[in-house]
Amino acid sequence: MKKFKGLFAGVVAIAATTSLTNLAQAETLRLLTWGGYAPEAVIEKFKSETGIDVEVTKSNNEDMISKLRATGGAGFDLAQPSQDRISGAQEEFDIYKPIDLSKIDSSLFIASMLDATKSNTMFDGEVYGVPHVWGTSGLVMNTKEAGDTVKDYADLCDPAVAGRVSYRLKRPTLIGFAYSMGLDPFAAYNDKAKYQGILDTVTAKLIDCKANVKAYWTGGDQLMGLIRSGEVKAAMAWDTGGWKLNKDMADVTFVAPKSGALGWIDTFALPRKTKAEDAAYKWINFVMQPEIASMITNTAGNFTAAKGGDANVDADLKARFNASFSQAKIDNIKWYPTVPAGLEEMEGKALDKINAAN
Repeated sequence: MKKFKGLFAGVVAIAATTSLTNLAQAETLRLLTWGGYAPEAVIEKFKSETGIDVEVTKSNNEDMISKLRATGGAGFDLAQPSQDRISGAQEEFDIYKPIDLSKIDSSLFIASMLDATKSNTMFDGEVYGVPHVWGTSGLVMNTKEAGDTVKDYADLCDPAVAGRVSYRLKRPTLIGFAYSMGLDPFAAYNDKAKYQGILDTVTAKLIDCKANVKAYWTGGDQLMGLIRSGEVKAAMAWDTGGWKLNKDMADVTFVAPKSGALGWIDTFALPRKTKAEDAAYKWINFVMQPEIASMITNTAGNFTAAKGGDANVDADLKARFNASFSQAKIDNIKWYPTVPAGLEEMEGKALDKINAAN
């Protein structure tokens, strides 16, 4: 009998331990996100209010798709891909699950941005993403030294700035140069032959432009170093980079190109095999509160889709935003639509060709 009681007690203890272990796992949200989107102060505040911890893995669009594709949508509970990278990836790799909109507090979101993101992340009649952080890429430059020459992306190839420009060998550069050359790449997304023609034209331009490039930047710190040192006068980069530099370099800032800044929205999306779905929805509704959204903007430098989320944003950041964007320039933003399956492979070949050219 004692043996039985001991055995029974052992089973109960094991069951209790297993239960506690599962509970601990359920109380951790594994977040696959960008740098700055989950500041430690926000994580601590979330944990104090919900008891849920947040495990952050920093990533980017390509890496998110790669990680989730490799696991079939496992390993993370919430991801933050850009809204144009969801439906195509879902069609090809089946790595996400639909958003249950009944669990989202829609009153916290800017309605127009929520509606646009829902539409752009729809696949087979289901919504796969809601908006979080948004921003643009355009021109970051020393306006005193290059402002008279560089008004658009293609002006980075002007002889007046030869050897003093920088941009990434990534798809935004292909898109931006296309617009500045009078082409409309987004309108050609569903016509691969037409899109290939645009890529060929832009590829030739960027090959001819190689002599103007001081360096193809791969990280924000690298680019800022090139601009701070004066080695680069003008670059294609994100708005936040220009605003950060403007803090101590009055002549350097972000400029919206004549053909339009390229606008992106980073979302919340559920990996297909999420194990903490309830925690994911709690995090979404938590960070979209105006007070929390302002904390994220002050850390990341980009604004959010939270209604009233700019109320407590740093006054200097607001001023820099207003200096870069008139209403007309905001209206001229080219928002990234959903990327159809297969286009990124075409773009990758174009970028490889540019990189390999002498």
